Amino acid sequence: MKLKLKKISLTFVMSMLWIVSFAQSTVQGSVKDTNGDPVIGASVLVKGTSMGSVTDMDGNFSISGVPTDATLQVSYIGYKTLEVAVKGKSTFNLTIQEDSESLDEIVVVGYGTMKKSDLTGSVGSVSAEKLAARGVTSVSDALQGSVPGVSITQSNSRAGGGFNIQIRGQASINKQVSPLYVIDGVVCSSMDFLNPDDIERVDILKDASSTAIYGSRASAGVIMITTKGSKGAEKARKVSITYDGYYGIKKLARMPDLMDAQEWARFYNIYLVNSNTLAEAPFSDADIAAMGKGTDWQDVLTRKALQQE
Repeated sequence: MKLKLKKISLTFVMSMLWIVSFAQSTVQGSVKDTNGDPVIGASVLVKGTSMGSVTDMDGNFSISGVPTDATLQVSYIGYKTLEVAVKGKSTFNLTIQEDSESLDEIVVVGYGTMKKSDLTGSVGSVSAEKLAARGVTSVSDALQGSVPGVSITQSNSRAGGGFNIQIRGQASINKQVSPLYVIDGVVCSSMDFLNPDDIERVDILKDASSTAIYGSRASAGVIMITTKGSKGAEKARKVSITYDGYYGIKKLARMPDLMDAQEWARFYNIYLVNSNTLAEAPFSDADIAAMGKGTDWQDVLTRKALQQE
């Protein structure tokens, strides 16, 4: 007995393959952390689509109409994003890992998430790279003009003079109030002893947020400094040799435009006559010519200052 095989058209074969590759099913499962506890509110999405679900109180989820060749993407605040290929499976028991860097930067609040710096009311931050670019030997001088809302002025005109620091909203007419300095978690009365090259980061806190953390001592704000040596003993043991040097010139940016001796004599002649103080000008042309330019006392008292490190 002979069996006759009918020819199957190529179109039919392709259509069957298309149906298999785009077949859809319901995918369900659970999401847990490394301790085996269910993760509530984790987002489970079909990658590249808007299709997805959120885990319930037991960490379970269910998504209908998922293509067999799709990829599930699981994400949650403070955890690393996990991607899993479906490959025709319908049940998944997923475990997500904590992301320590994300936990340091993000804080969960009742109505969403915020960066920690925003939550604590940080006025601004200055990195080690920005401090090094200023080319100065004082931390206060390096911060001057670098952080919005923070007024830093030199208290006197002498070289190496101290600085007055006022954080936004903390100015006082009757009394100069200084902020609280916290260096590597230790409360200090000053930061003048620090070398700018030793600083990793500077964060400035203001208003009630700083007071809530450090109490009444922080009523004028907090300047938090993290040094490079605070990153851990392992990093401190590593040998690191760096060289930083610069050479520069300082000069007055703008000098008052004053009259020389001859210009002053001509002006004085005109003034005395026009004001009817004298009938005739006191200085003749010969007197004025003999005066010369006089002494430029501004030039005598000031000079270009050289600085190097």
